[in-house]
Amino acid sequence: MSKSETIVRFDKVSFEYSATKPILEEVTFSVRKGAKLTLMGQNGAGKSTIFNLLTGVHTQEEGVINVVKGTTIATARQVIPREQMELTVREYFQSQFKDQIYDIDPRIDAVLEVVNLTVKDPHERIIKSFSGGQQARLLLASALIQDPDLLLLDEPTNNLDTAGIQHLTKFLIDYKKTVLVISHDADFLNAFTEGVLYLDIYTRKVEQYVGDYNSVVKDIAIRIERENMKNAMLAKEIQAKKEKANMFAYKGGQMRLVAKRMREKAEELEEDIVDVRKEDKTIRQFAIPFQQDLIGEIITINSFTVLKNHKVTERKAAIALRKNQHLLLKGPNGIGKSTLLESIANGTAKGSSISKGVRVGYYRQDFSTLDFNDTVYQSLKKAMEASGIRPNEERLRSVAANFLITSDVINTRIGSLSEGQKGMVAFANLVLMEPGLLILDEPTNHINFRHLPIIAKALSAYTGALILVSHVPEFVHQIRIDETLDLDK
Repeated sequence: MSKSETIVRFDKVSFEYSATKPILEEVTFSVRKGAKLTLMGQNGAGKSTIFNLLTGVHTQEEGVINVVKGTTIATARQVIPREQMELTVREYFQSQFKDQIYDIDPRIDAVLEVVNLTVKDPHERIIKSFSGGQQARLLLASALIQDPDLLLLDEPTNNLDTAGIQHLTKFLIDYKKTVLVISHDADFLNAFTEGVLYLDIYTRKVEQYVGDYNSVVKDIAIRIERENMKNAMLAKEIQAKKEKANMFAYKGGQMRLVAKRMREKAEELEEDIVDVRKEDKTIRQFAIPFQQDLIGEIITINSFTVLKNHKVTERKAAIALRKNQHLLLKGPNGIGKSTLLESIANGTAKGSSISKGVRVGYYRQDFSTLDFNDTVYQSLKKAMEASGIRPNEERLRSVAANFLITSDVINTRIGSLSEGQKGMVAFANLVLMEPGLLILDEPTNHINFRHLPIIAKALSAYTGALILVSHVPEFVHQIRIDETLDLDK
């Protein structure tokens, strides 16, 4: 097969999870061999569904999916499934193959080197013992070890530090096979993307564009402006013909025939009005209320532990956060940022102390603070109850709507949502629980880039104590930070 040949083609493919939840409608697009494409679209539009259709996890209701015979496909998903967290690294990588691989250890070592993951005695380590950034590398390595013809990457930069993203970018630039990536990281995508498949949540169709991420966003904006201008000109012409038709209709005789032709022409022009391409929805401006009646120090950190060069080391600190003080935690993947945040949130951190009565709002990167068996409504109701405020149906639904949690989503189980939608639920919970201490571990993961400035503004304006971990400099720069603790120094 030559490089210009098509490796994958969707031909009028339709898919729905239920009669009330259609995802794709007669979707058509193609991917040529060796292409490096981005799959874009709003949270919940169905991007991961397209990956599942390619790998056979789902089956389309209508249409044809053509994959060249013999093509191997591997997916690096957004998160490692919970049921695999207790596996050893060896067991996890072996699970990627149907047949037993007897020389798997050297193959594991090779792909861990490719993804720049250096740990001591990795084969017997339990997956859950790795940090979020290290798990992101394991996800990528689990796909690479299969040496696929088509590599599917679902939000691969989530949890990766700057060094990890640079390493992944170089790998993808040099990669000779076909790659399809879901990501909201513009700089990462612009480094290697040559085309975009845009899944429109309104039409449920895929638009295919040539160019990088920024050029496609610009093309869409130009298209919307052009369509609006065309419709405005048509509307003006239609109105003029209708006014003339009304004027001629009163004159009788031949003028009535002229009026009739004018009306017919106006109707023809109305048929030329186009449906303007809608922009992806953006969450509304919001504020996270601060727990009232808190005075003095909210949290103190006198010491903490880090993992460096495979050794646990204790470090001293002198941090005390009061109202309206924001702390940024920095450090490379694997040093212990998420572990520290979790222990602080759970009240088990040695060397840290949260004042009595402080309500802690904890945003975890894996959303494990959410009960995946709850419906969205049940989760939001629990958050409101945690604030000590009697559940208020009107406020609950108003906050939900701010985060694009619509009536068709609010009764869905959280485990069935996309990762981006889980993030929206997590933020809505923080608003409803009104915390005194806000702890955020990689809050940009899985979130549509359009929402991030609004989230950053809300966090910057938060008047309680805040502790943040994020590897996205553009996001951090938009937030007011009063103090930085670098765990690597």
